[in-house]
Amino acid sequence: MSKYSASPLLSKINSPSDLRKLSKTDLPQVSEDLRQFIVDVVSEKGGHFGASLGVVELTVALHFTFNTPYDQLVWDVGHQAYGHKILTGRRENFHTNRIYKGISGFPKRSESVYDTFGVGHSSTSISAALGMSLASELKGDKNKQHIAVIGDGSMTAGLAFEGLNHAGSEDTNLLIILNDNCMSIDPAVGALKEYLTDIATSKTYNRVKNKVWKILGKISKFGPNAQKVAQKVEGAIKSSLLGESNYFESLNFRYFGPIDGHDVKHLVEVMEDLKHIPGPKILHCITQKGKGFKPAEDGDTTKWHAPGLFNKETGEIISPKKKKTPPKYQDVFGDTIIELAKENASIVGVTPAMLSGSSLTKMLSVMPDRVFDVGIAEQHAVTFSAGLATQGMIPFCNIYSTFMQRSYDQLIHDVALQNLDVVFCLDRGGFVGADGATHHGVYDIAFLRCIPNMTVSAPMNEQELRNLMYTAQLPNKGPFSIRYPRGNGVMLDWETPLEEIEIGKGRRIKDGEEIAILSIGITGNFVVEADKDFIKEGLDIAHFDMRFVKPIDKELLHTIFQKFDKVITIEDACLQGGFGSAVIEFMVDNNYKSELVRLGVPDEFINHGTQQQLYTECYFDIGAIKESVHKLIVRKSQVV
Repeated sequence: MSKYSASPLLSKINSPSDLRKLSKTDLPQVSEDLRQFIVDVVSEKGGHFGASLGVVELTVALHFTFNTPYDQLVWDVGHQAYGHKILTGRRENFHTNRIYKGISGFPKRSESVYDTFGVGHSSTSISAALGMSLASELKGDKNKQHIAVIGDGSMTAGLAFEGLNHAGSEDTNLLIILNDNCMSIDPAVGALKEYLTDIATSKTYNRVKNKVWKILGKISKFGPNAQKVAQKVEGAIKSSLLGESNYFESLNFRYFGPIDGHDVKHLVEVMEDLKHIPGPKILHCITQKGKGFKPAEDGDTTKWHAPGLFNKETGEIISPKKKKTPPKYQDVFGDTIIELAKENASIVGVTPAMLSGSSLTKMLSVMPDRVFDVGIAEQHAVTFSAGLATQGMIPFCNIYSTFMQRSYDQLIHDVALQNLDVVFCLDRGGFVGADGATHHGVYDIAFLRCIPNMTVSAPMNEQELRNLMYTAQLPNKGPFSIRYPRGNGVMLDWETPLEEIEIGKGRRIKDGEEIAILSIGITGNFVVEADKDFIKEGLDIAHFDMRFVKPIDKELLHTIFQKFDKVITIEDACLQGGFGSAVIEFMVDNNYKSELVRLGVPDEFINHGTQQQLYTECYFDIGAIKESVHKLIVRKSQVV
C-alpha cells in the first residue's frame, strides 16, 4: 500500500473508464488533484517533473474523450506520461516509478495495455500511430481512433517529418496532438520552433480562431454532412492563417489550433468534435512545462525537467550532504573542450538537444559561435559534423550512447567511409540508472568496432578522458569515439598536463603471475578495488587497462596470452560483439588456448535501477570479479 494518498475524487479513478463516469465539470478538479499527486510523489522520490505537469489537462481530456485502450493513445518522449500512468491503474504503485523492480519511468507495453507503444527516445509517436491506424483499416475497424501526443521538442527530429509526410497521404483516423511548450530538456531550437511561435502569437490568426471554433463546435450536429462542414472550416483556416498556407495543411493534414492546453473542458469539447472529422488531423496545443507548480513555472525550466528531490512547499531543491567528490565525467568533457578549443581554433562542439546534459553549456557561455545545438536530430548532428570536417573543422559531436544508435547509417556512410576527423564523445556509456532499458548505453562498443576507420576508446578515469580528447583533436586521427559513463569517477588533478595517447596501446596497471584481468573503461576501477582484497588473500593478479577496443593492442595481448592460461575480460557493455569478443577473436586467430571468462552485460534488455544494482544484477561488479578469480584459481589448482 502506498503512503501517498490521492484525493477522494482521484482515488475513485482506477482506470479511464472510471474517469469517463464523471461529469465534464469534475475534470478541472481531477486535473488539479492529479497534478498535486505528481508533485507529492516526485518531490520525495525523484523523476521527471516539468513535462508531465505540463500535460495534465491534456492527459485527462484524452482519456475522458477517447475510449482507451480500444482507442490507441501513443505518447512521445515518455517522460510526459506520468499522469497517464496514474490514471491507468498504476496510482498505488507510482511511488515505485524508476526504482529497481518498480514501474518504468516510460510507457512500456509489457506493463499495461494502456501503454500501446514503448517509448524512451523521441519522435516515434507519429510513425507508430500511423502504423496502428493503417492496421485498423486493413482489419476493417473503421471506428478505432489513433492519437499521437508529440511535444518537448520531438517534432524537430527527422523521423517525425517522415511520419508526417507519409500520414498526409493516408486517409486514416489519426490525430496528432502537438504539445507546444517551446522546450525539450533545454529550450527548443530551430526554424520549426520559430514557425510555431509565429502561429501562436499571430494576431491575424487569433482574430479568426474564435469564429472558426464556433463553426467547428457545431460539426457533430450535422451528422452525415459533417465532412462538408469540416471542409469549410479547413478553407476558412487556410485563407485566414497568416495570409498563407499552413505548413501542416500543405502535407494534407487538417490543422486546428492553437488552443490553450490547460483548459481541460475546452480540450474535451474540441476533441469530441475532432473524432467526427475524417482523415489525418493536427491539434496544436499551447502548454507550459511545469504548469501548476510555481517554482517550476517561474524558475529554470531545464533544472525542473528532472530536479531530483525537492521541498514541495518551497520549491527548494534538496541537495545531498556536501562532501568532496570527483567531478562528473560530463563536466570534465565540458571543461576540457574549452581548454582544447582555446588552443585549436578548428574545434567546435555539436550536440542534438543535450547542451546541459553534455555540459556543452560551458563552452556555449564562452564561445557561443563555436557550439551548435541542432535539436533532437541525431542523424543530422552526425552528417552536419561530417560537413564541418570536410572544411578542416574538428567537431566534437557529443551524443549520448543510446542516442548514437539513431545515427548509425550517417556514422558509417558520411563519416567513416570518408575517413573524416569527427570526434564522437559518447556520454552515458554503460548503465544510466533509473531511465532504464531505453537509455542504457551498452551497445556502442559492439556496433562501433565493426566499422572500418573507427577508433573506439574508453577511458578508465577522468584524466584518461582528457588525454583521449587531446589525442583525438590532433591532425588526421579520423573518426574517433570516446565513451564514458554517467556520474563521477576519481579525483582529478587539473594541473596534470595533457598527453597524447598512442592509438591502439593499452597499459599495464599491475603485474601478476596467476590470472590476467583485462578491463575497458571504468570497469578498470572495479578491478583495482577487487585487487585490494586479492592482495590481502595473497593472490597475485595482473591487471591491464586496454583503453582501445579498436585498434586493440595486439602486442600487449600476445604478451598476456603467452604468459597467462587464465584470463578475465570485463566491460560495462554488451557481451555479444563487444570487448570480450574482440579478445576472443584475437585468441582464436592466434591459436591461443587460455581459458577466458567474459564479464559484461548479458544478451537481454536490462531494466532500471541504480548503477550499482545493475552491475550486481548483471554480474560484473567487484563481487563478480572476486568470485570469477576464485573459481579460476580453484580450477587451476585442480589441473595442477
